[in-house]
This record gives sequence, structure tokens and C-alpha cells, in this order.
Amino acid sequence: MKFNDKLRMLIEEKELTQRELATQLKIPVSTLGGYVQGTSEPDFQTLVLFADFFNVSTDFLLNHTLTSEKADNEDDLLRVYRSLTPLQQEIYLEQGKAIMKFNK
Repeated sequence: MKFNDKLRMLIEEKELTQRELATQLKIPVSTLGGYVQGTSEPDFQTLVLFADFFNVSTDFLLNHTLTSEKADNEDDLLRVYRSLTPLQQEIYLEQGKAIMKFNK
């Protein structure tokens, strides 16, 4: 998935408009529009700004992995986990552990 597609997905998941996101991040709406449309790409500082705001890694935004063994959904699982409250994270982990025990 390209950067602009991931950015669009994250914006939609947060139920934000591009104007709202641009205002919160203090970047021009037209600049954000270029990122979302794929006609321009952010510099490193802005990429980190997006990663911090959406609580994802820059590797996730850039679709970069170090090994081919990494599951396709691993980034999605981490993104979901980070979006949860501490109590929800505990429940999420316990459910995962229960599935692991069931598979043994």
C-alpha cells in the first residue's frame, strides 16, 4: 500500500477531515491534500509528525519491513493495539494468549 493510501486510511479511521488534521498538525490544507492525493510526499520531519499523531511507525507509513517473515497483518495488529485504552490492551492480549493456547 502506498503512503498516500495509508494516510487516507488513517484519516478515515480517526474520522477526521483533511482540514481538521491539517489544523491539528499545523500544516497547510493544500499540502496535506497533496500527500493524500499522492502528488507530493512529506519530508522526514512531517513523516514523523504523522507517525506520532496516528501512533504508528514511520516504517508502517512507508510500507517498509526488514524481513520477509513478517506477517502482512502485523502492522495492523500493532496499530489496533496502540489505539486501545490500557484496559482494552489487556483484554486484547489475553484474547491473543487464549488463541495461542487453543492452537497448541
